[in-house]
Amino acid sequence: MTMLATLLVALLASAQPVPDCHIGAYRLTDGSTVDIAPADPDGLRWRRIDGATGKLTHGQGDTWSSTLGWTDRPDHKQVTFTDCASGGIRFDGVNGHRIAFEVHDTVFAGDGGTRLVGRLILPPGKDRVPVVVLVHGSEHDSARVWDAMQRQLPAEGVGAFVYDKRGTGESDGQYTQDYSVLANDAVAAVAEARKLAGDRAGRVGFRGGSQGGWVAPLAATRSKVDFVIVGYGLAISPLEEDREAVAFGLKLKGYDQSVIDKAWELSDAIGLILSSHLTQGFDQLDAARAKYRNEPWYKDVRGDFSYLVLPMSSDEIREKGKAYMFATPWRYDSMAVLRKLHTPQLWILGDMDIDAPSAETLRRLGTLQAQGLPITTALFPGAEHGMTEFELAPDGNRVDTRYANGYMRMTLDYAKGVLHTPYGASTIVFPHAGTPTAP
Repeated sequence: MTMLATLLVALLASAQPVPDCHIGAYRLTDGSTVDIAPADPDGLRWRRIDGATGKLTHGQGDTWSSTLGWTDRPDHKQVTFTDCASGGIRFDGVNGHRIAFEVHDTVFAGDGGTRLVGRLILPPGKDRVPVVVLVHGSEHDSARVWDAMQRQLPAEGVGAFVYDKRGTGESDGQYTQDYSVLANDAVAAVAEARKLAGDRAGRVGFRGGSQGGWVAPLAATRSKVDFVIVGYGLAISPLEEDREAVAFGLKLKGYDQSVIDKAWELSDAIGLILSSHLTQGFDQLDAARAKYRNEPWYKDVRGDFSYLVLPMSSDEIREKGKAYMFATPWRYDSMAVLRKLHTPQLWILGDMDIDAPSAETLRRLGTLQAQGLPITTALFPGAEHGMTEFELAPDGNRVDTRYANGYMRMTLDYAKGVLHTPYGASTIVFPHAGTPTAP
């Protein structure tokens, strides 16, 4: 994410890509696949199942040049497309052809009858396949446009159902972060996916990324699914998320717990302001800012949303904050949901996630594993939010270079029902004495 902050920054500036007929999944002659997706504002992005990725920039004719990950550094890969009708590609010297999926566009009713727009994409053929319902995070963009998993999964034999959540894309309704409403929408989505897939539906489950890691497990308590996959989600509340993110960021800067305790006074005051719908906490925040703003660590306070609020005056917070009251359940009790969920779950986390730090979530999931709940966890070293690896720019900011190796393959295998370790450098904890198979 950031789960909230990404939205706060980008909500009113969401770029819609120029439609490009080259967008699709391609099977190369060596048997591998590559996905070509939109990249804002004016390019394309390729992704491989092993996590490699780059941005494509249009050059001469129909030739595109690539830069590594999200950097501006050339990776020397060249991509050439044939005309759109024939659907050919030459990727890094290997020819390929666009995969002809079975596609069902649909409109269905979510919570309260809200009109939602979705799409089921199945691999070619007649075989039964797993189907993953993609529950996206806090972003305001259309999942049907931007979520590359809708093609990556079918390209590897797993069906995908993608939908624009309420208030985004072509779906009706008002944008919300009410997890209960979003969970009911997800329940409607899984029912629609099953209906459209018909006899081709094998195992059916949810995959929730980021904020979807709160929504998907809740939806699974309200529907019968075979599995839940959570990517870089949390078993703590949104308020706890900011506290954990403040602490993690300061630890990375070398500060000790005494500094973190002081910074938490700022985070807690901001959390009170947001969770009280801008009615409380201002005096506490003003007092904490006056007390600590000259401390050397003050400039390094980040968190999930604290860094956005700290520079604002109380009047600015009251005025600008009105636009971001989305019915977020700030004190949401994830553990209460997870304790009663007996659906097999896979949690994929990164140990360098600065926006949604994984340590406390991993600890809490461990207590549930010890109680016999069917939870598998995988921690990927060096991975941050979005399961991307990164390098540090000269200014200290992170620049993503690729997705973690093993992340997508593990997602696919869990949906199919059998894990084949290892998955990159991840540390995996299984629910029952370590058998490497998904139920």
